[in-house]
Amino acid sequence: MSNLPENSFFESLKAEDLSGVAYKNHLLKKKVLNYFSNFGNSTIQDLSKALNISTPKMGQIILELTENGVVQDYGKVDSSVGRRPNQYGLNASSAFFVGIEVKKEYINLGLTDFKNQLLKFLPHIPYNLDNTEEALDELCKIINQQIDKFNVPKSKIIGIGINLSGRINYKTGYSYSYFNFSENPLSKVFRTKTGFPTFLENDSRAMAFGEFKGGGIVKEEKNVLFINVGYGIGMGIMINGELVYGKSGFSGEIGHIPLFENEIICHCGKKGCLETEASGRALISKFYKKLQEGSQSTLSHRIKSENDLKLNDIINAALNDDVLAIELIDEIGKKLGRGISALLHLYNPELVIIGGSLAKTGDYLFLPIKMAINKYSLSLVSNDSKIVLSELGEKAGALGACQLVRKRLLQSE
Repeated sequence: MSNLPENSFFESLKAEDLSGVAYKNHLLKKKVLNYFSNFGNSTIQDLSKALNISTPKMGQIILELTENGVVQDYGKVDSSVGRRPNQYGLNASSAFFVGIEVKKEYINLGLTDFKNQLLKFLPHIPYNLDNTEEALDELCKIINQQIDKFNVPKSKIIGIGINLSGRINYKTGYSYSYFNFSENPLSKVFRTKTGFPTFLENDSRAMAFGEFKGGGIVKEEKNVLFINVGYGIGMGIMINGELVYGKSGFSGEIGHIPLFENEIICHCGKKGCLETEASGRALISKFYKKLQEGSQSTLSHRIKSENDLKLNDIINAALNDDVLAIELIDEIGKKLGRGISALLHLYNPELVIIGGSLAKTGDYLFLPIKMAINKYSLSLVSNDSKIVLSELGEKAGALGACQLVRKRLLQSE
């Protein structure tokens, strides 16, 4: 059952029987809302010019959107000459979006309003990601419980975005890495279990979009790579300000580029992948092997098996000056930097952002990455690309999920 309100513009977003004049008007309203979301408040006259719609027609559209409560009149434009026109823009409280980033051991959850302002961010909600129906049910239970706690009407939450690692086709709503038990798209399964329109996205792409649109470290740059370093390694690609998906929606799988001659079997089933040497999984394996060989760490006393060792344990150990953790993160960083060097040669981006769980170690990961880039890349290429750590940190994924839901609900194609 849908939670959307009756007789509203947002109710019509899910309508499948619009045609003729009603359908055309609906598309025009989406274009207007998209303009507001991208460029901010505007007058009817300026909107008419920008969207090539007659002034009387634009006035009618704005009137209807204002009556729906979706658009707000922000008063007269400051002007020293002539009659001052009114400015219109999005009504921030008319709609809300929920973004969920699913990690291996927890989820991050965010709530944004119609103007993309992050109103709530709930990090590290305990959850164990497992590819089982029980884990899927538990995830939906957590989502519903957290939404119940939000101090906003459910009727105004018009969509949720869920980020998962691995291969996601956002257009069809299918996940090929997690929870693919049903013939139905996973997005439809989530919609049934939560009652909200649901959009799936690969976690790295959502994080990239969150960084790009979230008012953080990205300024004027249009060509940006986001490297997500957690248990695995993923990448979100922004070219000319748009996410790159590839034919099937699987672009950015840099963790599975075969860079190394080793016999380590990656979780994808291949050998020599970048993830086998430069990911969180690789770090855990290397760390446990060192403990078995007699190396000392602040974690030594409580690690009985490799399954006892979590990525966050090593991250926290490094942040508390654990020498073994710092040394192994340095090793990981150098190998990751080698992979990023290849990306610089392929894409020649303006900006590369390092994010994900391991980015929380700061310079322990960042400095060896930079050293490796200097070693392996052409200076003419690397000098043109700025390499930075994420400023949004844990918020990037949940924020990006919210922003992508809004973008997809309002796109007029």
